[in-house]
Amino acid sequence: MITDDARERAVALIEDEGLPAFVYDLRALRSHAASIREALSVPGAPELYYAAKANAEAPVLRALEPYVDGIEVASGGELDHVHRILPDARLAFGGPGKTDPELASILRLGVDCVHVESPYELTRLATLARETGHEVDVLLRVNLAGRRDGVALAMSGPFGMDPEAIESCREILAAAPWIRLKGFHAHLASGLEAPEMLQQSEEILAWARARLDLPTPEINLGGGMAVDYSDPGRLFDWTAYAKGIAELALPGETLRIEPGRAMSVYCGWYVTDVLDVKRAHGEWYAILRGGTMHLRTPVTKQHDQPFVVIPQNAPGPATTEPVTLVGQLCTPKDVFARSVPAGRIAVGDIVAFAMAGAYAWNISHHDFLMHPKPGFHYLNA
Repeated sequence: MITDDARERAVALIEDEGLPAFVYDLRALRSHAASIREALSVPGAPELYYAAKANAEAPVLRALEPYVDGIEVASGGELDHVHRILPDARLAFGGPGKTDPELASILRLGVDCVHVESPYELTRLATLARETGHEVDVLLRVNLAGRRDGVALAMSGPFGMDPEAIESCREILAAAPWIRLKGFHAHLASGLEAPEMLQQSEEILAWARARLDLPTPEINLGGGMAVDYSDPGRLFDWTAYAKGIAELALPGETLRIEPGRAMSVYCGWYVTDVLDVKRAHGEWYAILRGGTMHLRTPVTKQHDQPFVVIPQNAPGPATTEPVTLVGQLCTPKDVFARSVPAGRIAVGDIVAFAMAGAYAWNISHHDFLMHPKPGFHYLNA
């Protein structure tokens, strides 16, 4: 969703400062976030928290802050970083394996809500809170059994508690009144379109309501809204989802969602250039500067990363045949896209990979082979 004007400005910037580089169009990010916020403005729609794990770059967080109700973090590092960048933001802390220093930071910084992953974690939090004189609000994270066929990612056993473990938390809570149970959290799967997401949300709500006896319960329905890398223009139907959730909502409830990728992925590009074009065993390859140590997304998701070729009209090898785009790493897994049509691609051309605004640089193995780090450019700040 980066504009042609922004792309031209990005290319000019990069020519001065070098490749590879990540380019983020913050105006496009704000516009997308505003459209989500508008869709969620219907009465009964859920609160919107941004999952910082998708992309916690400071300019991205600042661009999103006006459009979200809070930020979800999943480590002590994310907590400290987000709190430093957005000191007034409401924060929720989730994720398995919380350490004692992380729990101490949660209490010290006054995190609004903790997503508790196990009875043992709840016991440790209660003990530390008692020793330090803190009170804290918690949601118990439930992992519901059930078929999740066709989802991009199903959250398995390490995440949250089964219903039996949830019940064992009640005795712990009864003995620790300084730990306030606010409700439940459930992030069950990722890659769901609006109808499937609504069906999952209805399942979560039915389970939670049967087990909550609170005057103003909170239920976090998670994230996982679908993103289609094969068709960047096809977006999650936020309007239909918001309308469906509003119809499911009950008076007095606070419902919440925590998307990450579906908010920030469209604002970023990974831009690089072609170092070589060659034919081997009947297949064409374009070797690009950089590699999946910068943009690991296509490897982790096993897809072809969408891209555009920006011709530079430089002399050198070229092809108009389907081509596999690879990086500089000494591994056959260093592939951005496999046997895809690219029009004409030649040595010296610029290749801009779209949908690099989430789970890109931040999940990549940066130091493998010790190639130079990419640049970072933020347009329309």
